Amino acid sequence: MNPADPEGAIAAAAKSCSNWDRWGQDDRLGTLNFLTPGKRAEGAALIRRGESFSLSLPFDMNGPQKGWRRRTNPVHTMLDTGTDAAAGLQKFPHGIGGADDVISMPLQCSTQWDGLGHIFDHGRAWNGRDAATTVTSEGDLVTGIEHMASAVAGRAVLLDVGRVIGDGELPDGFAITEAHLVTTAHAHGVEVGTGDIVLVRTGQLARAKRDGWGDYAGGPAPGLSFGTAEWLHRSEIAAIATDTWGFEVRPNEFADAFQPLHQVVIPHIGLLVGEMWDLEALAEDCARDGVHEFWLTAAPLPITGAVGSPVNPVAVK
Repeated sequence: MNPADPEGAIAAAAKSCSNWDRWGQDDRLGTLNFLTPGKRAEGAALIRRGESFSLSLPFDMNGPQKGWRRRTNPVHTMLDTGTDAAAGLQKFPHGIGGADDVISMPLQCSTQWDGLGHIFDHGRAWNGRDAATTVTSEGDLVTGIEHMASAVAGRAVLLDVGRVIGDGELPDGFAITEAHLVTTAHAHGVEVGTGDIVLVRTGQLARAKRDGWGDYAGGPAPGLSFGTAEWLHRSEIAAIATDTWGFEVRPNEFADAFQPLHQVVIPHIGLLVGEMWDLEALAEDCARDGVHEFWLTAAPLPITGAVGSPVNPVAVK
């Protein structure tokens, strides 16, 4: 991998890792095709204790966003309140009252999935489609995230790279290689394969929660190396999520590039990518009982035409 040649590296990885037409020209699910009903049944059999863990950050104004790319933290507004009810303003009969609320937020502002229409490569979206006619002002007309609403549930594996490779937390700028992922899986006694949902803990979110958000949103971060594209393709995983803002290592490994691993894994591999997942409580439990595989349900909201979605992933052990 030549740090001075991002264009060449991206083109080579896009060619060698391409899943275009693997599931037909009309495909809307990408690597979620690997997560079959049989794989879901295998994942459900992993539930032993019934202990559940939410892997989501709170959706509130105290989130990580600072306005970059016009991304703001969620704004929660009450439309009706107990105060209104007590004052008799709601005009309902027989003493009934209620509360209603509304939330306004970018879909990628907190714990979320990147949809297949989120990233393009040289004007091409997933499966080689023309980005200009696939994602318009009306939304993603082909691979809107609503098509994934029933698909994201199955066996998941936590790879706690922060604990195995680092001293609990990886430093910003640390590039996680295929060797790091394989070593971590071996240390946990788990195998990663077809149809799995892989969660990668770097420890950066733990640091941000302890020390403040700082540049968590868009700044330097540990993350996957560009060189992991081959492993992500070869392993046939269904999806991957990390506890970082941008999934891949930042600064990126090339002299002049922006999220080059995204440029390969989303439009070419068709991989579902999750970011800003809070893996801390789950990781503590896995460290205690030594079990790093579990059932996970992480359905995106079926927002028609959306290229991403907030999510409250729930792991059950």
